[in-house]
Amino acid sequence: MYIWAEDSWPDFQWNAEALLGPMAEARHRQGRLLGMMGQLGFDLQLEAELKATVEDIVKTSAIEGEHLDPASVRSSLARRLGLPDAGLTAPDHKIEGLVEMMLDATRNHAVPLTTERLFGWHAALFPTGYSGLHRIDVGSWRSDRDGPMQVVSRPIDRPRVHYQAPPADRIAGEMDRFLAWFNAPPPLDGLLRSSIAHLWFVTLNPFDDGNGRMARTIADQVLAQGEGTEHRFYSVSSQIQRERNAYYAILKRTQKGNLDITAWLLWFIGCFGRAIAQAETMSVEVLRKAEFWRRFAQESLSARQKAVLNRFLDSFEGNLTARKWAALGKCSVDTAQRDINDLLVRGLLVRNPGGSRNTSYTPLMAGGE
Repeated sequence: MYIWAEDSWPDFQWNAEALLGPMAEARHRQGRLLGMMGQLGFDLQLEAELKATVEDIVKTSAIEGEHLDPASVRSSLARRLGLPDAGLTAPDHKIEGLVEMMLDATRNHAVPLTTERLFGWHAALFPTGYSGLHRIDVGSWRSDRDGPMQVVSRPIDRPRVHYQAPPADRIAGEMDRFLAWFNAPPPLDGLLRSSIAHLWFVTLNPFDDGNGRMARTIADQVLAQGEGTEHRFYSVSSQIQRERNAYYAILKRTQKGNLDITAWLLWFIGCFGRAIAQAETMSVEVLRKAEFWRRFAQESLSARQKAVLNRFLDSFEGNLTARKWAALGKCSVDTAQRDINDLLVRGLLVRNPGGSRNTSYTPLMAGGE
């Protein structure tokens, strides 16, 4: 029996005493992060928000196995936030839709969640009406015309069903009940509401596709409501992606269990706390990047040099080599090496230890030197 088939669904229960300690720890971390952000200037706050939101959008898609170009996401976000990175890459309709949905949820967090709003989000996620090669119902509840909504794995000829959602003829009524709860919130802590909203929505799986991304967006809207701010400095989706196996495991156990969701709440609260810890690390990177550009503010650099250095200072993974510089800067390796040599002479880059075959470089202050 799935959780939605329980007679008292969706009367969720939990052990409040078991949640007290983890909730207090998560709230302490959250308060500390928001305090750190409050001490930053407006420009650095905007940069921290941009980094967190880019990561959130990229990782919420990665959870579903879809890989987005971070530069395109950053460009789309920067255009909406009025930052100079706007227009560096060509817009992608799918990325644009994701960005619109995420910003609508957080920047308009006080706006009631309605059927029409959810349909708009879904249409923005799938602007072509296709998910991969498959046409789907866009901007409407699923119909189950091709069979029940299931989460499956293994080959098509031997599928393993991990979960089956409520039948389509129940979705309209179930979503009316969910939205009534969402828009008239009980006196619950925002973190608990976020966790419950996430679980409830993804258990219903009301759309043909995109349910996980929308569930995480709804959870973000609840967190924004609780904080009373439109600005996001951390990404729960990114932490879920890091813990993807544990996420699916606890979700599966909860959806096949009873209405006591204490274990799910404990996992979500812990994941939230770990997301805050990651954001604290990211805030240090933002400050380090700002200090780098402050130190070299008088240097005259080409647009390509600035763009590549910014990508690397934004936690680009791996070592910075001439070949990677060429890929990031869309130039030849010879041109990349000339860019690098110029920055070495001027002291913006340092050469890392190692042989000439694998020579790599580090922005002078990116490593805390």
